[in-house]
Amino acid sequence: MKSAFLFPGQGSQWPEFLHELPNCTAVKKTIEEASDHLGESVFNFHSKEALASTKAVQISLLTAGVAAYRAFDSERIQPDFVGGHSVGAFGAAVAAGVMDFRDALKIVEKRGELMESAFPEGYGMGVVLGLEAYQLAQLIAQTVDKQYPVFMSNQNAPDQLTISGALPGIEKVLVEVQQNGARCASLLNVSTPSHCPLLSAVSDALLKELHAVSFNSPTVPYVGNRNARLLFTPEEICLDLAESVSSAVQWHDASSVLYENGVRLFIEMPPGNVLTRLADRAFPDAKALSVTENGLDDCLFVAERQKLKG
Repeated sequence: MKSAFLFPGQGSQWPEFLHELPNCTAVKKTIEEASDHLGESVFNFHSKEALASTKAVQISLLTAGVAAYRAFDSERIQPDFVGGHSVGAFGAAVAAGVMDFRDALKIVEKRGELMESAFPEGYGMGVVLGLEAYQLAQLIAQTVDKQYPVFMSNQNAPDQLTISGALPGIEKVLVEVQQNGARCASLLNVSTPSHCPLLSAVSDALLKELHAVSFNSPTVPYVGNRNARLLFTPEEICLDLAESVSSAVQWHDASSVLYENGVRLFIEMPPGNVLTRLADRAFPDAKALSVTENGLDDCLFVAERQKLKG
């Protein structure tokens, strides 16, 4: 039975969530390292007020994911695969040995700044449950106009999809889908039009930033966001980290690739349990745990048993 560590993306956060990380040496050292790099306490980035900033959210998420991963690493528990949703991919890259944590912090900080400056207001994301991709695509085409563009973005499950773009257009689409069979449609707590062509310039700028830092070959396979394939070279992973900002996250397909490669234990790094619930639903015969929900000790216990079984 193989395992995968999953790193969640934006939308999983809540105020003060870094205080809920496991109380262990590895976590404390990671918090200190992040604060040292930032020149101020990373706890300044997870307050309710701070989390209004995309940059602050992404820095906090990266720190939380890497801190939890290091808690496993300190117990000599390593995954067979890693994957991260959106900005969570940077945590996955650190866990795979592709990037140094400080380099990842530097890039994620820049990523947030670029995203915020590209569309400082009037844009965001929404989520639609209960429709398939082709149905949502048709409704978007029928509803939106060039003044308020909207794009289908992440495909988290066959019937859990997100849209990105201008808020007036998103709101029109959300009304339309509810009138056409969606069981739920709402705005997400995201202030940028992530994972759509509107952020193409951000991807280009981010790729230049990534080329300025060192990349290593992954120690374990990394599953990509934009093409849902296992990636084995630093060049492929670098491109995925850059281009996924303006490309839809194919999360359901990515997690399916992990399952097809023998993963039967999914462990989600903090914060939250969004990816755990998606894995539970998609793969009923696999085990999915969340460090936030199940606790570090229980996750370590299950991972250790899985390791002994081989």
